[in-house]
Amino acid sequence: MKVAIGSDHGGFALKKVILVLLVELGYEIQDVGCYTLDSVDYPGFAAMVSAKVTSGEADRGILICGTGIGMSMAANKHQGIRAALCSEQYTAHMSREHNDANVLCLGERVTGSGVAEEIVRTWLSTPFGGGRHQRRIQLFDTV
Repeated sequence: MKVAIGSDHGGFALKKVILVLLVELGYEIQDVGCYTLDSVDYPGFAAMVSAKVTSGEADRGILICGTGIGMSMAANKHQGIRAALCSEQYTAHMSREHNDANVLCLGERVTGSGVAEEIVRTWLSTPFGGGRHQRRIQLFDTV
């Protein structure tokens, strides 16, 4: 599975932790930045990860900022993106099983690295349940 990942300066340290985890788990990674702690604007990174997911260059995306809120708002502006801000494993699991989330958003300032790693593991390993949820996913594009 190919995973695109991006962060702003507020999520840079957690992104480094998640990159190590993704390598350990054997995922193909596309890191779109940022690459330093210099202040940057998160919408551009959300756009780059979203574009990789919607084009098929990446199967899923992960976005990290200080709280995860800005990244999730920015990513969800893009057609075909279903970004979920998750702060624990249950929402990570449900965002995949019921909502077929294709972008995971995390907040470095509100989620510890150990919890974030478990969220990522859960989110990447949980399949979409389909069934009655498929109809609801198709409605996303009509709203």
